[in-house]
Amino acid sequence: MADSISDADKIRNKRLAKLGGQAPTPQSSPAGEGSKDDSAASPTAGIAGAQDASSPQEKEQPRPKINISSSPNASTTPPPQQEDTKPKINLSSSPNASAPSQNPFSQLGMKQTNGDAPRINVTPSTGRPITPQKRDRPTSSSGRSSSRTGETVEQWEDRTLGNIFRFTLDQESRQDAHGNRMHYLESTRKELDEQNGTIRLNTGLLDQTILEAASNLKKGMTPLDYLLGCWKRVSRQYKPLRKAGEQDPKFNIIKESRRLCMSYCIFAVTMPDMFGLEPPSTNPLAPHLLVEDPEDERGIDHEFLTEAISRFPEDDTVQDALVGAVEDLSRQLATKTMNSDYKPYVMALRNLIQYPAMVNAIVQSPRFLPPSMPAALISTGTLLGPFFAISPLQGDVTTNYFSSPTTRDKTYILNSQRALRLTLQTHQFDLFQIVNHFIKASKESRDRTLDWFALCVNANHKRRAMQVDQTQVSSDGFMINATVCLDQLCEPFMDASFSKIDRIDVDYLRRSPRVNIKDETKLNADQNASDAFYSKPAEGTSNFISEIFFLTVAAHHYGTEAANSSLSSLEKDLKRMKKHVEEIELDRHKFVNDPMRLRMFEEAVKKYKDKIDTGTSYKYSIEGVLLDDLNQARSMQFMRYVVVWMLRLVSPGHNFPKKPLQLPLPEEQPEVFKCLPEYFLEDIVGNFKFIMRNMPQIITSTQSDEPVMLCITFLRSSEYVKNPYLKSGLVTIMFHGIWPVYNRSKGILGDLLNSLPVATDHLLHALMKFYIEVEVTGAHTQFYDKFNIRYEIFQIIKCIWSNPIYREHLSDEAKVNLDFFVRFVNLLLNDVTFVLDESLTAFVQIHNLQQELKNSGPTMEQNIRSEKEEALSAAQGKAKSYMQLTNETVSMLKLFTDALADSFTMPEIVQRLADMLDYNLDAMVGPKSRDLIVENPQEYGFQPKMLLSEIVDVYLNLRTKENFVFAVARDGRSYKPANFEGATRILQKFALKGPEELAAWKSLGEKFANAKAADDQAEEDLGEIPDEFLDPLMYTMMVDPVILPTSKTSIDRSTIRSHLLSDPNDPFNRSPLKIEDVIPDTDLLSRIQAFKKERKDKALANANIMDETPG
Repeated sequence: MADSISDADKIRNKRLAKLGGQAPTPQSSPAGEGSKDDSAASPTAGIAGAQDASSPQEKEQPRPKINISSSPNASTTPPPQQEDTKPKINLSSSPNASAPSQNPFSQLGMKQTNGDAPRINVTPSTGRPITPQKRDRPTSSSGRSSSRTGETVEQWEDRTLGNIFRFTLDQESRQDAHGNRMHYLESTRKELDEQNGTIRLNTGLLDQTILEAASNLKKGMTPLDYLLGCWKRVSRQYKPLRKAGEQDPKFNIIKESRRLCMSYCIFAVTMPDMFGLEPPSTNPLAPHLLVEDPEDERGIDHEFLTEAISRFPEDDTVQDALVGAVEDLSRQLATKTMNSDYKPYVMALRNLIQYPAMVNAIVQSPRFLPPSMPAALISTGTLLGPFFAISPLQGDVTTNYFSSPTTRDKTYILNSQRALRLTLQTHQFDLFQIVNHFIKASKESRDRTLDWFALCVNANHKRRAMQVDQTQVSSDGFMINATVCLDQLCEPFMDASFSKIDRIDVDYLRRSPRVNIKDETKLNADQNASDAFYSKPAEGTSNFISEIFFLTVAAHHYGTEAANSSLSSLEKDLKRMKKHVEEIELDRHKFVNDPMRLRMFEEAVKKYKDKIDTGTSYKYSIEGVLLDDLNQARSMQFMRYVVVWMLRLVSPGHNFPKKPLQLPLPEEQPEVFKCLPEYFLEDIVGNFKFIMRNMPQIITSTQSDEPVMLCITFLRSSEYVKNPYLKSGLVTIMFHGIWPVYNRSKGILGDLLNSLPVATDHLLHALMKFYIEVEVTGAHTQFYDKFNIRYEIFQIIKCIWSNPIYREHLSDEAKVNLDFFVRFVNLLLNDVTFVLDESLTAFVQIHNLQQELKNSGPTMEQNIRSEKEEALSAAQGKAKSYMQLTNETVSMLKLFTDALADSFTMPEIVQRLADMLDYNLDAMVGPKSRDLIVENPQEYGFQPKMLLSEIVDVYLNLRTKENFVFAVARDGRSYKPANFEGATRILQKFALKGPEELAAWKSLGEKFANAKAADDQAEEDLGEIPDEFLDPLMYTMMVDPVILPTSKTSIDRSTIRSHLLSDPNDPFNRSPLKIEDVIPDTDLLSRIQAFKKERKDKALANANIMDETPG
């Protein structure tokens, strides 16, 4: 009674059936054994689970079973049989014998070769574990087996198969002519001897002999090791015979051998139990893919991959095996760094993806794009992640490049950074080649690859948080590699003429985009407006250029720009830690006499120093990565495309850049621009700021137009961008662009700012406009931020001021846009007043503290002296900061009073200006000027003689304005004729002015004195002035009284105009107020005029009486 086939055998049969192909023709049993039905001739039938139905005696004494059929038509249908415990051999002398029984191994597609040689199928009953071992050299120097004189095809077949598979039926022949070990096929030989078969190898025996040889290998060699060597040898035989085709029996022999060799290679990977092995924990193919030596028989070559991949349609186990190998390589690489031997893994993947079918298989792997993958795990949990994670910013790699970084000189650091970049460039090139194959293989693989990049950017929004938790996001190195790769994918459409710019779809973000922008701050729209805009999806589909463009912009934001921010934060942290260590070291003397506490102290210091070393190594590494000329040039080219695309958005219909922009931009802003993520502009600003500051040498003259136009456009039409710090970044780009570099005294952008038409027409106005806007930024640091921003504005203005075109445009505009210039002048005057006062006050403090420490320091108590020294240090820091601003603001005041004298002498401005000048002149040359004498004034940028000279220039610039002369004379607090005389002496003594200027200065002093006398006389003539005629804020007689609409207070027009320049509210009830809302107080004006006429007539009459009185 036959037992049923076991479940394991059924599963194995099913897997074998997937290999497909035509089995060798089954053989019927000979007449002498016709009562004993056997399974089909394939010897692996025993492996597949066929069982022998022999008598109990045969079962008790198992022996090889041989079925020989001489009749081509004999056939039997064997019942299920008990599995033999010894190899089973079926011999057939007739190639045409057939049997209806179906052998699972027939799915291998084997074909019985013609000839008299019997076919033997061998199934070993046992197997033993085998471990891999490196292969020997091929059996011949050429790897080919040529025919010998008088040799038959059968003899050639026997010899060639032996050489290829390195097995033999001759027990005495254990080595070939080259010393390679030959596998003696003991079971096959024994079966052939018992059946009196021909002792010769042929393709009909290969099915069995390969299995026997692969199941009985020496220790250290696996079946796959053995079979890959066989594959290499059979492939070398296959190539020269391929031209002859199937007409040559030798080609058919090699072709069949090659096919069977591949089939058993697949079995070795997918069914190791066939060879008596336990399933391995890792994919057996993975280590073989890492072999780089093409001569190494353990490696997997092009022919192997081509043949294996060709079987994908008929056998999905082949695909699963190769994809599984790639997954294993990815997992192994996830544990490695750039310090490890990572290159074989990269090259293995590069070799595999040369085949589109393989790429399509890889992207179907669950590991390629796992669902809901946290950002921190992308680099290890996705298939491509470990390849992109390889970077010099990994763990110990930074310390490998920069050991003991705080002790290294600049040359060592630069050389290490150069070496780091070369290594990374090679790896990034490999990454691009990998991704490019994924993109080009098929639409499916392209979409899956874009989805993977989208995962990288969408999951890493927290990389731009104020405080970044590095355990919750992908690493800098990973994201930089992704960004560089995307930049390279953009290169094909980034031509110099921007010819493909219109292919970037403006509606992409409204068409189910891969990039998630829902929570991003928008350029000029609040969340509600943005949600409303994007709630209306656009029709159509997005093209590849649009997909890659928007992904790359996002990658820059979360990749390289986030790394820039990380570098800035790291530099601040290192500075803070170094200062802390210095402070700790000051306490060392406290523990000198206590060894235990001293040891604890030194451990604490060492801990901080180790952190500083680690941080410094990372700092040098990330600088080395970011300061890559090639990558930054490519990045800058992409940003130029983003600039042009954005400028096209805000100027629809103008066909920029083929036609120039028209500024200012239209008042109505395009919704698509307003709802763009803010990082579009932020990335541009960050990229160009970094390049301008750190590597201006990569910028050519032809690459500067676009960033300059962007800066001018959004400063001139600043209402298009709501974030003031983004706009300040535009100023910073130009500021860094005018720094002297190499042989260019005006930097990279200086010449362009003086020649580009859009610059000469709009730049100065744009800078002045933003100078006004930055007064209020909304941040808690706005008071100090505005001075830093205005300092950069001053530098740009100084760079272009020598160009007469700018001054002409400024003068023309001042005549038609008076209010704009009054606001600018008012703020400039505020700044000059503040920074001058702060600077001079700081110098007085420094003077007093220095004198006190000098005179009484030795006798002071230690704590009091420490307090004084700390106060002195604070005053010195304050003086340095404000003196730099003072020099620039006074310089600007000098320039603008020369060009815009009328604006500075407007009624609402002139008195404040005069008061400020008189006050500072008194401080510089008056009795208290000695308090400004400090030690080493040059350390603070304090040049009192130059400062005095520039203040004098401001006076001289306005000397022809009568209202300025009277304003100076009316300054009751600081105007002193003696100050003008003292200034004259200093100007003469140190030759600060030429003869003409000195003469003008003396003449101006006389004007002031005369005006003072006249004004005093007028005031005396008026006598007591009624309170109702006095300005409620300034307490001077009103000249042009107006009524404020809400508080109903009467005030002089010039006073309220001056107030509204800095405060848009009624000063008496804080309600909103505009100058256009005030109401002329004609009644009060009439009474004031009548009062003045009355007093004037009275004074004149008194003067006449005195003249007529006899002396």
